[in-house]
Amino acid sequence: MASLPLKNSYGCEPVLQQFYSGGPLVVSSDGSFIACACGESINIVDLSNASIKSTIEGGSDTITALALSPDDKLLFSSGHSREIRVWDLSTLKCLRSWKGHDGPAIGMACHPSGGLLATAGADRKVLVWDVDGGFCTHYFKGHKGVVSSILFHPDTDKSLLFSGSDDATVRVWDLLAKKCVATLDKHFSRVTSMAITSDGSTLLSAGRDKVVNLWDLRDYSCKLTVPTYEMVEAVCAIPPGSAFYSFLSSYNQQTKKKKCRSLEIYFITVGERGIVRMWNADSACLYEQKSSDVTISSEMDDSKRGFTAATVLPSNQGLLCVTADQQLLLYTTVEVPEKKMELILSKRLVGYNEEILDLKFLGEEEQYLAVATNIEQVQVYDLSSMSCSYVLAGHSEIVLCLDTCALNSGKILIVTGSKDNSVRLWDSESRCCVGVGTGHMGAVGAVAFSKKLRNFLVSGSSDHTIKVWSFDGLSDDAEQPMNLKAKAVVAAHGKDINSLAVAPNDSLVCTGSQDRTACVWRLPDLVSVVTFRGHKRGIWSVEFSPVDQVVITASGDKTIKMWSISDGSCLKTFEGHTSSVLKASFLTRGAQIVSCGADGLVKLWTVRTGECIATYDKHEDKIWALAVGKKTEMFATGGSDALVNLWHDSTAAEREEAFRKEEEVVLRGQELENAVLDADYTKAIQVAFELRRPHKLFELFASVCRKREAELQIEKALHALGKEEIRQLLEYVREWNTKPKLCHVAQFVLFQLFNIHPPTEIIEIKGISDVLEGLIPYTQRHFSRIDRLVRSTFLLDYTLTGMSVIEPDTEAREVKAESLVDSNVHQDANDVVITENVAKEQIESEGKTASKKRKSHKSRESSHKKERRADQTNAAAISLQA
Repeated sequence: MASLPLKNSYGCEPVLQQFYSGGPLVVSSDGSFIACACGESINIVDLSNASIKSTIEGGSDTITALALSPDDKLLFSSGHSREIRVWDLSTLKCLRSWKGHDGPAIGMACHPSGGLLATAGADRKVLVWDVDGGFCTHYFKGHKGVVSSILFHPDTDKSLLFSGSDDATVRVWDLLAKKCVATLDKHFSRVTSMAITSDGSTLLSAGRDKVVNLWDLRDYSCKLTVPTYEMVEAVCAIPPGSAFYSFLSSYNQQTKKKKCRSLEIYFITVGERGIVRMWNADSACLYEQKSSDVTISSEMDDSKRGFTAATVLPSNQGLLCVTADQQLLLYTTVEVPEKKMELILSKRLVGYNEEILDLKFLGEEEQYLAVATNIEQVQVYDLSSMSCSYVLAGHSEIVLCLDTCALNSGKILIVTGSKDNSVRLWDSESRCCVGVGTGHMGAVGAVAFSKKLRNFLVSGSSDHTIKVWSFDGLSDDAEQPMNLKAKAVVAAHGKDINSLAVAPNDSLVCTGSQDRTACVWRLPDLVSVVTFRGHKRGIWSVEFSPVDQVVITASGDKTIKMWSISDGSCLKTFEGHTSSVLKASFLTRGAQIVSCGADGLVKLWTVRTGECIATYDKHEDKIWALAVGKKTEMFATGGSDALVNLWHDSTAAEREEAFRKEEEVVLRGQELENAVLDADYTKAIQVAFELRRPHKLFELFASVCRKREAELQIEKALHALGKEEIRQLLEYVREWNTKPKLCHVAQFVLFQLFNIHPPTEIIEIKGISDVLEGLIPYTQRHFSRIDRLVRSTFLLDYTLTGMSVIEPDTEAREVKAESLVDSNVHQDANDVVITENVAKEQIESEGKTASKKRKSHKSRESSHKKERRADQTNAAAISLQA
């Protein structure tokens, strides 16, 4: 069988992220995204796939209230710091902020016009702010408790503001009169939610007194009180024209057997029971869910169960409900044959998972991912949308491990081990528990299906034993889960069993324990075959090779070891992790290993050489879970950071991309050479910039320096440069300017560049200040050297004039003398005197020698020697002057 090509690179895609930790949540006007609090930051989350579009860091401030502007361009936030901030969602920058209440703001609402922001505070006040100016326009007092909810009238012509409080009242504030126009006091407990009907004539208020009140906004009288028999956390008015409204209208007409009023009032309530109910204005409950979709945790008390918020999404997208355990449930309507409405759960987005303990791929095409977190349920996610497709509930304690198996009949089974000391077998199609195995005296920390026969499973526990369970008599029609029978039991280790694996031919099972050993047992009677000793810490993971008689173990001593099953010897040791290695699995038909550890790193190893060929750092905490796909060999990782990453093989794609880039570079290089041969310097410079070839660019500019007629092409090339290219050119010039042999070209480019682009335009380039600071010192040094050379020529002119070799040029001397004076303005006065004295002495001595022995050859030689001495003395004076 031909060997598979080794994988060198993997691309990471975060598919499950922690985006909502509870607290305020606001939905956009089009229902495409939500803004929600996650710890001390604000996440902008896409509702279609739960991906985080952007994150706004709030510093150390815990967010207590959020609101969006009507056009979804501005986000308002407030926290325990009492500071109200306005964020621009396009740039994620804080436009303005100001101090608000004397306590944290509990609620926020933006006026339909977008110009006003109302805040409700724990200081019992209601404040209205100008969004653009950040100043307070209205200051309302009157509530005797914490103001918990706030709402503007949707009609901009009616300047009304409603506030609900813990004092069981709803107050109506007139923004024009700046006073309270009505106090609605029919509630007997905290007012939790308010809503206004689409016609703007009725206000709905819900509270924890288990009623919903309907208020007539014309005279502020209570039209109706609807008993709900549960504490209501959210009430939503159903707008006419929506799918909910049409279904309820038809249902209402059928049940009443008479014509309804022209505009019926329908509304939705959610609360502590975790069910959705729909009502009409006649206090009749038209629809009620038969069962709750909210997952219940045994550690949660009654106050934390059920829904905390609900919103009717626009454009018939459905009803979005928020649960107390940070899940977002999206309900849509379907029509059943009896022409009644039925709510279905179309999407479940899990906002907070804490730790990922284990995960496995599911389905024929591995399109699902079963995830075990630190709760009693197993969540199964659809990888395409990352929506939680369904939840497997039945354990009474946290699920620690799981495994999946596809039977020959096509049925897909899931086995889970829990802290409740039991093993449960699940059918993924019916989503029910079909088998329960009890008998362990400790938490079940490892489970594994058989690989070949697929008729038994093995479990390992903290009671130091392993059990083999048979599920041959599994029935499809059983109403109650069958009791799994243990075929064999053995006390395998002296400490907790962390991992186990079944051989591909179902003949062996390997266990890894905290006692720093790994043992291989013969199935089905669990007879000991070999024990692997050599690790210095507990073993967290074991796995059989798919092709060789070897086992790999991952340990807390930061190493991975490969063992021979035949004699128990250690064949290889893989070192590279900086902390405990928690998981390791084979890839590429046993030719490679992928590992992850407590250091948050994922490493890819080659078995033959024992080298680590790739390291990825995409997690922020320990990586507890690793699952490798059997068909695609993609793998998933999850850990303490509540993040699940999906890794795809990108070796072939990166190789093709590298080949394409190389081919493109070759073609562009030939294009550059052709432009140079054609003396088309404009195109040549542009191509050299694109290829990032500074040496070739220098050669082009040097050629232009020698060919003055090509300066026009240089101007064209420099005119076409963008800001980023100008910055890159100046970086090249900075390097050339540091070398005396290249500085003349650098100065030439600077001259041309500053002639074409004004300094005001260059200064605006991002990061240009550091580049210019690097250019200034060397440029000053070059000009100082040229200045010294110019001054040295004066001595030569004077000497040659005194020797009558050249005629004195009075005009030129005056011009040079003036330039000398100008150049010496910045020199120290004492240095100038010293230089002049030395120069005069040398001139007098040279003048006498030249007049006595001008025509003799010997005199000429001595004169030349003295001239050299004079030059040396002059150089010494110049160095002293420097």
